[in-house]
Amino acid sequence: MINPVPLYRKMFKEMGPQHWWPADSKMEIVIGAILVQNTNWNNVDMALNNLRAKTNLDVHNILQLKQSELETLIRPSGFYKNKSKSLLNVLRWFDQVNCDFDKLKTMAGANLRNDLLALPGIGEETADSLIVYVFDQPAFIADKYARKLFNYLGYPTTNYHQLKSRVALPTTFTYQDAQEFHGLIDEFGKDYLKNSTRFGQSFLNHFELETIIRE
Repeated sequence: MINPVPLYRKMFKEMGPQHWWPADSKMEIVIGAILVQNTNWNNVDMALNNLRAKTNLDVHNILQLKQSELETLIRPSGFYKNKSKSLLNVLRWFDQVNCDFDKLKTMAGANLRNDLLALPGIGEETADSLIVYVFDQPAFIADKYARKLFNYLGYPTTNYHQLKSRVALPTTFTYQDAQEFHGLIDEFGKDYLKNSTRFGQSFLNHFELETIIRE
């Protein structure tokens, strides 16, 4: 198992705090986490602006839209037919408790991640992002940049689940740490994970990850 804390501390020392997810509310994070799948944030911004102008990103207003109208509003994010279905299903799930995130977290308990994964259109990365940024619980987000980074650091993996299962967050790792770590990795990725030459110019070149032996 990989101990990520020394890596996190090194990145935080070199890069400083990131406050990464661009959103004014947790519900905006929920919506953005669905829209950002398989696209870039500039496209998500356009879709969010369309939704904001029409619904003020209010869940009840969005749920009252015809699906065809919702598809038109979120079209800039791509895959708008599937994303509209996912968005409606996820928002209905939140709406059952009037978007009370703490209540949902309490109701789900240890099954929160499985409950999220059971929702149509919610994969591992989206589920973990919601756990960290919406439900305020620590989790490692093994996204594309994380997989590239750990590959350069000597731990190649082929998919999200494989890397996540190899990273052991300590009990002292808070959701704020998880948010910062995710932001640090993604910002680092934009600058240094384009190719091996660029990574070789980074402060993480020759950095060695620590491992944990578990019985």
